[in-house]
Amino acid sequence: MTTTTAGLPSDGPEDRAGTLRRPEPPPSGPAPGEPPAADPSADDALPAPRGASRALLGSLLAPHRRRVAVVAVLLLFQQAAVQAGPLLVAYALDRAVPALRAGAHGPLIAVAVAAALCAVASGALQFGFIQLAARVSQDVLLDLRGRIFRHAQALSLDFHERYTSGRLISRATTDVEALRELLDEGLQELITIVLSTVYITVTLLWLDGGLGAAALVSGAPLALLLRSFRHRSHRVYSAKSSAMARVIVKFTETLNGIRPVQAFRRERANDDAFARLNAQHERINGDTLLELARYVVRSRLVANVALAAIVLWGAARVAAESLPLGVLAASVLYLRRLYDPIDRLGMFLNSYESAAASLHKIAGLLAQRPSVPEPAAPAALPPVADGQPGREVAFQGVGFGYRTGGEVLPRFDLTLAAGETVAVVGATGAGKSTLAKLLARFYDPGGGRVLLDGVDLRELSTGTLRRAVVMVTQEAFLFSGTVADNIALGRPDAGREEVERAAKALGAHDFITALPDGYDTDVRKRGGRISAGQRQLVGFARALLADPAVLILDEATSSLDIPGERAVQRAMDTVLRGRTSLVIAHRLSTVEIADRVLVMSDGRIIEDGPPGHLIAARGRFAQLHQAWRDSVG
Repeated sequence: MTTTTAGLPSDGPEDRAGTLRRPEPPPSGPAPGEPPAADPSADDALPAPRGASRALLGSLLAPHRRRVAVVAVLLLFQQAAVQAGPLLVAYALDRAVPALRAGAHGPLIAVAVAAALCAVASGALQFGFIQLAARVSQDVLLDLRGRIFRHAQALSLDFHERYTSGRLISRATTDVEALRELLDEGLQELITIVLSTVYITVTLLWLDGGLGAAALVSGAPLALLLRSFRHRSHRVYSAKSSAMARVIVKFTETLNGIRPVQAFRRERANDDAFARLNAQHERINGDTLLELARYVVRSRLVANVALAAIVLWGAARVAAESLPLGVLAASVLYLRRLYDPIDRLGMFLNSYESAAASLHKIAGLLAQRPSVPEPAAPAALPPVADGQPGREVAFQGVGFGYRTGGEVLPRFDLTLAAGETVAVVGATGAGKSTLAKLLARFYDPGGGRVLLDGVDLRELSTGTLRRAVVMVTQEAFLFSGTVADNIALGRPDAGREEVERAAKALGAHDFITALPDGYDTDVRKRGGRISAGQRQLVGFARALLADPAVLILDEATSSLDIPGERAVQRAMDTVLRGRTSLVIAHRLSTVEIADRVLVMSDGRIIEDGPPGHLIAARGRFAQLHQAWRDSVG
């Protein structure tokens, strides 16, 4: 038997069909017993531990350490070949040309051969670098997308109810694309700039200490400009990533709800809202371009002034014969190469800041832990005795509230006997679906325990729990693919004969074979090719094939017409037989098949007993039943 909390006043009025009418919504916030809705306007950044972005990048690159090392060596030698050019010019002017005047052609020929060899080596090494780096980049991105997808599936239901699918799509597309641009284009640019700066600085100091020192001094203001640009662009790119996510959220939300959008003529209002978000993204994107433009103009001005001053000083030294002409020419070429990448470095920092903001958001997502974690040492369910239908379910001292605060289910005790079918009725927000979600362990209770044959659900592995407890929702979700594939989702290793046997048992075989390709018919997106009642029958066939010990039906007939409801109810008789069942009933016709009825109000069980006893008691359920009888009579 059941021990329940004390009853409260009855729920709101019911309609003539015996269906509880939705009470007036509160001024704001979610309805009692329902999870909080996600806020599409909220910042989409998730908290990440300090250093999480670097740790994520390191873990992505770790499997490719050897290839990354080869890539670095290739670029090292490629830059050596490229930076040899000005040295060859200096040698030609100071040694080869005077030797040629003296009739010796060897030095000049050696310079020409060396230049040709450097060009060939540079091209070959560049090709090898690009090919290998591209493979590493694609492997890293493949790994990252897989991590995001797998992690999103592993996160608990409460996360998905507050973090919209549009933001997840943004993490896996826009943010990963930002990383791709950095890996494919920016990373080579950075390594090239760093290597060339080191090569050129060392070579300038070796050629002439004064010119090398002047180049180092001129780099100080450029470094300050670079630092300032990086700080400003970081803020702008973080805002840009969030703005893009809000655009995607609005887009996906509108398309997912296209039917009510068109039915209630929301197109213009959605256009206006989307235009505001799009304009915000455009403004922030423009800010990123303005920051880059300011940096480029300032850095070019500093670089050109510094180059002009060094050339004038060097020319004066050549005139005074204290500096060879070839050294000056080589130094000018090196300085040009040193300053030219300033613009490219700004472009790299643009890519870097965009990628850094994206990587931070991805790291924040991957840092989220499921609120219903796997047990460290999973327990096993006791074997089912021969002839025992289903398993016993017990709620012991269970209480629950959502993250937004407020108690949804006050502390209560409830037992479902093995093989018993229990129907739950009550107004919207009474806590019916929350009760079902606790049994399916989509949430863990805030207090107390939910037991399956005496074993706490928190001690069961997800695989064991999902094999033992299956939920059929209000609208059976069908994936793109064949009817057979959607039924086999309940047990992927099932053969075609088992799939067809389950469909026949539920009366779905006839409509399936009437489809163009029978069981091989593609149901298309969300099962749009078949009716709601047929989708629900496929969902029941899926549950029957899974053969769980405990079955949860969450308002499985509430969205169906009368013929569809009758077909599904006939299927329910089959699928519930021999199992422990919790049936969330929106229509009271569903209650007729129950052994026992729970009436809920404000998260409390106010009536509990067999349907006949509750009708005879002339309480809340009796009133609902009489109203339903009047409507169908």
